[in-house]
Amino acid sequence: MIKNYTLEELPLIAEEVIEFSKHKVLLFYGEMGVGKTTLIKEIVKKLGVLDTVSSPTFSLVNEYHSLNNEKVYHFDFYRIDKEEEAMDMGIEEYFYSNCWCLVEWPNKVENLLPLNSVIIKITTTENQLRTIEVKNNG
Repeated sequence: MIKNYTLEELPLIAEEVIEFSKHKVLLFYGEMGVGKTTLIKEIVKKLGVLDTVSSPTFSLVNEYHSLNNEKVYHFDFYRIDKEEEAMDMGIEEYFYSNCWCLVEWPNKVENLLPLNSVIIKITTTENQLRTIEVKNNG
């Protein structure tokens, strides 16, 4: 799936990402400020979470609960220096929990990522549009 979108179309894009995804581990790639967290906030909302969603830059992971009592995990590995830090927090337990795992900066923990995942690449275009490319892995 490849699409261009505006901020106003974000709710629709979030729905399409969820529907298109064959796996619950979503890996978000893109430059700083491209809109990864903004899209994740919308996806989390579509999954039925009413909590305020923020990027877990310092805690590495935020846990949310949906209306139907499912857990959703939001990771931000931007500040991680070594993959061991992710191992120490039990990243594998999260990834194989069958809960939604939304991962920013997955390239920082590349060797720990599950094969069954969804790769999401976000880029900006010249006219303030975003381009999203979604690909199921495994």
